[in-house]
Amino acid sequence: MTDRPALVWLRHDLRLDDNPALAAARKTGAPVIPVFIMDESIDHAPGAASRWWLHHSLASLGEDLDMLGSKLVLRRGEAAKLIPALVEETKAAHIFWNRRYHQAHIEIDKTLKSDLCDDGVNVETFNGNLLREPWELKTGSGGYYKVFTPFWKALKQAKPARADTEAKPRKIETPKSFPRSDKLKDWDLLPTKPDWAKGFEEIWTPGETGARARLRDFLNDVIDDYKNGRDRPDKDYTSRLSPHLSFGEISPLTIWQATHAKMSDGDISDSAGDKFLSELAWRDFSYNLLFHNKELPEKPLREEFANYPWRTDKKGLKAWQKGLTGYPIVDAGMRQLWRTGWMHNRVRMIVASFLIKDLLLHWRKGEDWFWDTLVDADLANNAASWQWVAGCGADAAPYFRIFNPVTQGEKFDPDGNYVREFVPELKEMPAKHIHAPWKAPDDVLDKAGVKLGKSYPEPILDHAAARKRALEGYDKIKK
Repeated sequence: MTDRPALVWLRHDLRLDDNPALAAARKTGAPVIPVFIMDESIDHAPGAASRWWLHHSLASLGEDLDMLGSKLVLRRGEAAKLIPALVEETKAAHIFWNRRYHQAHIEIDKTLKSDLCDDGVNVETFNGNLLREPWELKTGSGGYYKVFTPFWKALKQAKPARADTEAKPRKIETPKSFPRSDKLKDWDLLPTKPDWAKGFEEIWTPGETGARARLRDFLNDVIDDYKNGRDRPDKDYTSRLSPHLSFGEISPLTIWQATHAKMSDGDISDSAGDKFLSELAWRDFSYNLLFHNKELPEKPLREEFANYPWRTDKKGLKAWQKGLTGYPIVDAGMRQLWRTGWMHNRVRMIVASFLIKDLLLHWRKGEDWFWDTLVDADLANNAASWQWVAGCGADAAPYFRIFNPVTQGEKFDPDGNYVREFVPELKEMPAKHIHAPWKAPDDVLDKAGVKLGKSYPEPILDHAAARKRALEGYDKIKK
């Protein structure tokens, strides 16, 4: 064993199990120093809700490393400067990391790798966060996939790039002494005044152990209802693995293999497993789009949408953010987001459609809000999904597909239980009227204790008129 250590630079891979960079570091036989850099200088630094999750995820990883006799070294600042400084400080002979896919982040990594290699340091990078690298799956013409269905077919045929997961280490070689580490609490990642995240810990368990438990519970108890029930926000039929994936507390390959194992054993149906894995593949597809379109978070992929006549409506935006639009399914979704840091996927589409096509506000307003408030905020997923709803992205929903918030509520929350949970002002409303309380007779409103405009807002706009306005805007850019 050499005395010169190997650094493992952790980013979106806060786990010990199936971590290719960590596995490679251990294979050198050198002492291993796991490092996390809190770099707020990069594009798309973590939003507020992500910072809450990050705090707890780092704390969990630190405890896991402590149990192996190792230590997580924390530093705050510009990674492009801190990584070379750490290499020099520790006299590291190697550095390993799992790759990132936004072009701005790639350029940082490429420059670092080149400079470190010039200094005689062995630098190796790996795919630890996707099923397939964005450059691996190509269309018949040699380009990248812009439509999900053929991408998914190609991915299923190709299968994940790595055949097996890397084993979770039982021991990690440690140096005689670790470099100085910041104290996590000094980073002030948790909200205090006010503590708007109060209650998050009752819902979420950040960290690798929580991710594993979430996957196990989903595959054992929920997945057979997933295909037919995943659009029901009033039911617990989703995996809620998205924040764990976002922070790399579990690898997509681990999920892929665990699901296929259940399918092979006959514990879950092929159709249920396939549907779940297709949603996992959507994440890969989003990163495929991000890698090949560096301005995906900022600019529409369909250029004509750069000229769309978006409105400015601060009052409408604030009503949407606070869940006070007067449309119960929209308000329930936005309040679920604020209360839990997460929103059901079907409702994400409904609230996004309302912001873009009813309020006629730029999709980036929603993208920015989600980035700050979602615990599962993921750069590729967030950008690709907002562009999908806006009709300006790859494989996008047609712009004229405008969700009616009333009929969407009636279809996917038929008993009104989702609305009642997050909009308690309407908890006594009968299901028949809960998604359009302004249409309810006065005696029904009185019995439910609802005073429109006082206890619960009147609709801030007329959906039919807003739909007409949105389509008129689309007609203009088509011409």
